[in-house]
Amino acid sequence: MNPLPLGLLYPAQTGAMEQLQAAIRHMIAVSDMEMEVLLGNCRIRTFKRQENLSFPDYTPNEIFFINRGIIRVIVTDNKGTEHTIHFAMENQFIADYSGFILRQPSMYTLQAIEETETVVLPRASIDWGYQNLAQGDKLGRLIAEFYFIYQDNRIKNLYARTPKERYDSIEEVFPDIHNRAPQHMIASYLGITPVHLSRLKRQQKRKT
Repeated sequence: MNPLPLGLLYPAQTGAMEQLQAAIRHMIAVSDMEMEVLLGNCRIRTFKRQENLSFPDYTPNEIFFINRGIIRVIVTDNKGTEHTIHFAMENQFIADYSGFILRQPSMYTLQAIEETETVVLPRASIDWGYQNLAQGDKLGRLIAEFYFIYQDNRIKNLYARTPKERYDSIEEVFPDIHNRAPQHMIASYLGITPVHLSRLKRQQKRKT
């Protein structure tokens, strides 16, 4: 049996679910009854700074929706070096989707980099949504399309844009990231060293 991630777990409360409900209603039409059943098994889980939500060799059985906070996705190479490959912020869904869909152990670590409140959607709720929501398939498709476009742009940025161009555009993807994430994590995401990132910041300040 897979261990549950750590964190403070609370029963779902109406107020804490409002952000998730608004996000779902923004994407699909859903009745109050459908929403009640969909979220009936969901729970609020709060993670401390630097606490892991998921980790390698754990088979993901839940998807997280971020009410507040920020999460980074980490892959560790064969030399033991961590690489930040993604950030997720408020009103976004996050999981190792490949591991979740294929029911296979993850290669990623999901880590809160500030205190983060999430709604945990268990596999049973996701499966129920696909089978019973009138627009359940549409909801899944829209979330999948969002991450496909994000990952496609990520690859283009890494191989077709300069470090300066990547630095200039990161706040468009992750607003206020420079005030919320440590410099070495941002540098890792950009594919540059912290020293190079500091140089780019100084150049930017001289222009403003």
